[in-house]
Amino acid sequence: MTAPSAPATASRRRIVGLVASVAFVVVVLDQLTKTWAVDRLGDRIVPVVWTLQFNLSFNSGAAFGRGTGLTGLITVVAIPLVIGIAWWACRATRPVIAVALALLVGGAAGNLVDRLFRGNDGAVIDFIDPQWFPVFNVADIALTVGSILLIMASFREPETKS
Repeated sequence: MTAPSAPATASRRRIVGLVASVAFVVVVLDQLTKTWAVDRLGDRIVPVVWTLQFNLSFNSGAAFGRGTGLTGLITVVAIPLVIGIAWWACRATRPVIAVALALLVGGAAGNLVDRLFRGNDGAVIDFIDPQWFPVFNVADIALTVGSILLIMASFREPETKS
């Protein structure tokens, strides 16, 4: 096996830096907004605009409240999943794929932090409530945007070498 060339190594470092930066920003924003929600909302509902309101809730299940009571299983599955997606993201050759996967890593890690360290019996903190859709958080936004971006990027023609 030959050593990677200098340009390939530099490119890989840029991708890894991009993935780490995007995932870090998502986790920080997610945790800051959840801390704000817990500290400020309590049992209050704060109208924002139209049907959007801030309404603190705790989700012990998976996406959109499904799987309530499966917190332990969800946590055990999420840990290797986050590690696997991070590994995949750091090996991406296209920045758009790296960003999409980094959004998934950041979103999953943000919710995993709640389950492991927040002391809510493994429940995830949700507070963005449009009232016509399940209550969600910044991590959920990152997961959704990352998924959509990954799907959109998959429709692009793969690069061919000439």
